Amino acid sequence: MTKPRQYHCFPEQRPETPLLDLAPLPELLRGLDESQLPQLADELRAHLLYCVGQSGGHFGAGLGVVELTVALHYLLDTPRDKLVWDVGHQTYPHKILTGRRDSMLTMRQTDGLAGFPKRSESEYDSFGVGHSSTSISAALGMAIGYQDEQPPRQTVAVIGDGAMTAGMVFEALNHAADTDANMLVIVNDNMMSISKNTGGLATYFSKIWASKTYIQLRAGSKKVLSKIPPAWELAQRTEEHMKGMVAPGTLFEELGFNYIGPIDGHDLSSLIPTLRNMLLMKGPRLLHINTTKGKGFAPAEADPVGFHAVNKIEQPIQDKTEKALAETIAKKSTSALASKKIKYQDVFGQWLCDMAAQDPALIGITPAMCEGSGMVDFAERFPERYHDVAIAEQHAVTFAAGLACEGKKPVVAIYSTFLQRAYDQLIHDVALQNLDVTFGIDRAGLVGEDGPTHAGSFDLSFLRCIPNMIVMAPSDENETRQLLFTGYQFNGPAAIRYPRGVGPGTPINTEMKTLPIGQGILRRSGLRVAILNFGTLLTHAIETAELHNYTVADMRFVKPLDEALIDSLASSHDLLVTLEENTIQGGAGSAVLEYLQQAGVTTPTLQLGLPDRFVDHGKHHDLLASCGLDKTGIEQAISRRLASLVIDHQQQWANESNQ
Repeated sequence: MTKPRQYHCFPEQRPETPLLDLAPLPELLRGLDESQLPQLADELRAHLLYCVGQSGGHFGAGLGVVELTVALHYLLDTPRDKLVWDVGHQTYPHKILTGRRDSMLTMRQTDGLAGFPKRSESEYDSFGVGHSSTSISAALGMAIGYQDEQPPRQTVAVIGDGAMTAGMVFEALNHAADTDANMLVIVNDNMMSISKNTGGLATYFSKIWASKTYIQLRAGSKKVLSKIPPAWELAQRTEEHMKGMVAPGTLFEELGFNYIGPIDGHDLSSLIPTLRNMLLMKGPRLLHINTTKGKGFAPAEADPVGFHAVNKIEQPIQDKTEKALAETIAKKSTSALASKKIKYQDVFGQWLCDMAAQDPALIGITPAMCEGSGMVDFAERFPERYHDVAIAEQHAVTFAAGLACEGKKPVVAIYSTFLQRAYDQLIHDVALQNLDVTFGIDRAGLVGEDGPTHAGSFDLSFLRCIPNMIVMAPSDENETRQLLFTGYQFNGPAAIRYPRGVGPGTPINTEMKTLPIGQGILRRSGLRVAILNFGTLLTHAIETAELHNYTVADMRFVKPLDEALIDSLASSHDLLVTLEENTIQGGAGSAVLEYLQQAGVTTPTLQLGLPDRFVDHGKHHDLLASCGLDKTGIEQAISRRLASLVIDHQQQWANESNQ
């Protein structure tokens, strides 16, 4: 076995990659000799580290599948054969090998490469992803879609052990066995959460089960013994039990998959022949490989969570000693503390700990987003009240509903885009029964580099139409803390949505007080125009208002609305402007317009929010500007609307004069 080269720092200069230079596309990669592939994998790993060091992005998962990516493109006839990746964090090596190497430095930047597979970006990206646990379902659809084509195509789904926890995966596995589809599922197990049955014996049997001899023997035995039902049943049980002793394949075998593994996903000498033989098989097959997240990069192997993704490396690490590595890891882990401004997720995490210290009924729940949701301290301080339910958003919400039925006070920390996956549970299991569940909804609005798959563009629209819920949109760090407390005290389902990243630096009052439900606050008094702000665009609203002496109201609540405040502003201003970082369709502005129509108020309005399209990836401030939601865009939109009102008034005056 040739071990992957170990790196201790991000390369400052583009590394020498003679083999990788010869293989910019998979068809050229397949022209290399198999003995050259370990060197190609090392060069690919070095180039990946160089690119991420220059541009930032996800790389820990990608480092773990370098050898697998090389092997798959070497053996498959991509893009004719379909390769479907789950989630997409691990696809940077795939992008390098499929004609996008020279664009890697634009990764996740405005007008650059997407951080996930994207069908419109490359024919080699068979399926666009961002959320986990979709690959097997998509690959199954593809396999059935061209099952009659000749020559036959291969379909391969690559899924991580974490993504295997989602119910959608088992729905797909169950269906695949029923269809007998010709597809291969590769489980990339980098946390050993499926099994620890690794080692020489398991690898030895895996090679046997994938060998042509065993396949022929199995087929021949079936042909003969199937005519003698008792004998065939005994043979099947014997094979199943033999596999069960040395590998965790019984579950998959019971579902109808031919299970092989686990094998070392970094050892090309065993990975390639095993894959080659499995691609010759028919029907549903599952290969279980063990990999190391961050493989080949010492800091990432030591801290796979902290090095899941990195920002652009301004000063690459020079000292390669163990002491220097330890200092680097410590610096990476504590970098957030050095910031003067606090991340919203940390505001939530501190509130959660403070609230839990006061109320023993509080239960914290997350669907595999402990670090991202700011729950690390809570998990350490209150382990008996912390539940990471893995990538299972639907279960997380109904689990919370069950807790609420028994008098507990569940708090579900979930990203806006992932709450979409549990919408039925939110409606049917929580809101319909009016259960006391608090939702801390992170990553609301545009999320920047992660793009539309992770943007929280729709939560205000899909939340405010649900009966029994209150929906809040705080404008800064302090308001986030106070509204979290308010929602927690509310006896029913409550949602508090806040964005990714840091706030404007508003001081936080550690004393928690319940704010009046459905009551906004006037932030600035002015003339003619009143801006009704929902959420963290308040700073832009005030900056615009100060230039033109407009009024600004921080509405805070999307549901229920502060109708008295709206009435007051409508009666004293020429124009009402609603402002939100949510899609205009069905959002907070729509709620205001619905109320005005019902109340018979005819004050002119202007809705500002996200457009009716999926906003691509890029820097958050650039995306806001492209949507007209920065200070300049807001000012220009209001000016245009005021100008149209003048024209309307002039036209009305002219019509009246002619009469």
